Amino acid sequence: MTTTLIVLAHPERRSFTGAWAEATARACAEAGDEVIWSDLGQIGFDPAERADHYRGISPTDRFDPLKVQEDAAENCALPDDVSEEIRKIRAADRVIFHFPIWWFAPPAVLKGWFDRVLAHGALHSVDERFDTGMCRGKSALFCVTTGSKATESAFNGKEGDIRLLLWPAAYTLRYLGFSVYVPEVIHGVHGYHTGAELAEMEQRLKAALDGQSKLVAGLKTREQMRFNSNTDFDAEGRLRPDRPSHSPFIRHGE
Repeated sequence: MTTTLIVLAHPERRSFTGAWAEATARACAEAGDEVIWSDLGQIGFDPAERADHYRGISPTDRFDPLKVQEDAAENCALPDDVSEEIRKIRAADRVIFHFPIWWFAPPAVLKGWFDRVLAHGALHSVDERFDTGMCRGKSALFCVTTGSKATESAFNGKEGDIRLLLWPAAYTLRYLGFSVYVPEVIHGVHGYHTGAELAEMEQRLKAALDGQSKLVAGLKTREQMRFNSNTDFDAEGRLRPDRPSHSPFIRHGE
């Protein structure tokens, strides 16, 4: 049986993003999955990593997040909310993230979830990352909304290429060893449509909810994002001249 973790990063469960996440949960359950949830707004997840999350750290101590996380992981002393999220990730075969794009990036709560939950020593280490990551064999999918139109979110659009805006979050998961599916993006989702535009949006969103079972059923054959392997880089961590570039973030030349 597949275990699917749904991570919802939207403050309003009654939003389309929330409804889309619930459609994913239904589709996964209908397919026989065990479904577990992390509704970050509902649980009041604190996205700010800081010293007072950890026991035994004096206000005068220098706070080194990586070292503190590693020590806490080794001593089973990670914060309770972080430990619970790590438990879910470890239990999951795949993670489906639902979130909007705000200010050209995922919401801050999701970035903070990455900062705190993907703890050094618990889900990655110096020797266990990328090709040797602790989450090898797990997969992830981003289900994303934008307020902008598809044309505005294209490679030549004034809102910026959505593929590039999502790349840092995808590479975060790649760092842990995840396989990452090509994102599912629905554009033009906002509360300012009226008249015919509103009706058109509502029709599109209903079609997306109705089609979520088909999307989930097709994940096994869905295209995955391509990343360079460890062997594509030299001893200094630079892309070898004879190896392919899969993203403008890691490329040959200027």
